[in-house]
Amino acid sequence: MIDLNADLGEGFGRWRLTDDERLLSVVTSANVACGFHAGDAVTMRRVCELAAGRDVRIGAQVSYRDLAGFGRRAMDVPPAELAAEVAYQIGALEVFARAAGSHVSYVKPHGALYNRVVHDEEQAQAVVEGVLLADAALPVLGLPGSRFLEVAEKAGLPVVTEAFADRAYTEEGTLVPRGQDGAVVTDPDTVVERSVSLARFGVVAAHSGRDIPVRARSLCLHGDTPGAVDLARRVRTELEAAGIGVEAFA
Repeated sequence: MIDLNADLGEGFGRWRLTDDERLLSVVTSANVACGFHAGDAVTMRRVCELAAGRDVRIGAQVSYRDLAGFGRRAMDVPPAELAAEVAYQIGALEVFARAAGSHVSYVKPHGALYNRVVHDEEQAQAVVEGVLLADAALPVLGLPGSRFLEVAEKAGLPVVTEAFADRAYTEEGTLVPRGQDGAVVTDPDTVVERSVSLARFGVVAAHSGRDIPVRARSLCLHGDTPGAVDLARRVRTELEAAGIGVEAFA
């Protein structure tokens, strides 16, 4: 079994980045922007209603407070402040999820925060503290082997590993920084091939060309990738053709 998650609700006001409605017909989990890197109250409510109507799990995609940089700029936020802001974002999304007849099923950091907590234990602990403040039973989604998942597991939170079919990996199993050439995999055939390899064998080709192990229960498809909807459909079709069930982890 593999879960398909996508970053959704990444708009603000009149601006929309992701095709939320069409992607929600393909994925099983929705990482909903909670207003700090993208998203606003109206967008969050709309995506929660759409997700609940399609029985797609709603996840809080928490981030640094960085609308201008889409949450992808490095920031230094005091741990107590970060913990409070993580809990704040989860709580805001929970209101709209419950109003739609659903609930927040998991938490996933976004962008710079996601990459920071792979190695930074202090920031990882702050994010975990924020999740515990909101709901001590919430699963967290993150990179295999990250400090974030280690800290979360020690704190008693359910942890779920994820992989990226459209992002390049280092040989250490971390993501190649977006500023480097080839960090984002754009060829659709390659993305589909990597998706099946990750789901069936837990293996993906690193940026160097060497195969590395990446064991994951969830596969992320970025909603802001050009042609994201058609690509997501191809990925799901090929996974199912390979005998891999597509099912939410939460």
